[in-house]
Amino acid sequence: MQLITAEQRAALLANGAASAKRDIAPHPVVKLFTPDTGATWLLTELDIAFGLCDLGLGCPELGYVRLSELQTVRGKLGLPVERDLWFEAKGLLSAYAAAAHRAEHIVELEPVA
Repeated sequence: MQLITAEQRAALLANGAASAKRDIAPHPVVKLFTPDTGATWLLTELDIAFGLCDLGLGCPELGYVRLSELQTVRGKLGLPVERDLWFEAKGLLSAYAAAAHRAEHIVELEPVA
């Protein structure tokens, strides 16, 4: 499975370009995870991907990661990182970060009414 689609790549690059020009708070574009461990990444931009990273250790944080590195990550059972095919951002990355810090792991946000 490709970690990101062409459409997601375009959105991630656009967020990165906008972020370089001004301070923005984008929505996550893609959610990646390991199916056999607790690691999750909510990415907002490229070239080096930026987003909320949770390695399953109880301390999710905002940071940078290389997609080439994620392609080499394997979980306990040797399974590769996958893309959540049904993920749709329900808020800004800052809202996900705040919720993750409270829960000590990345959680889904409640839909805005």
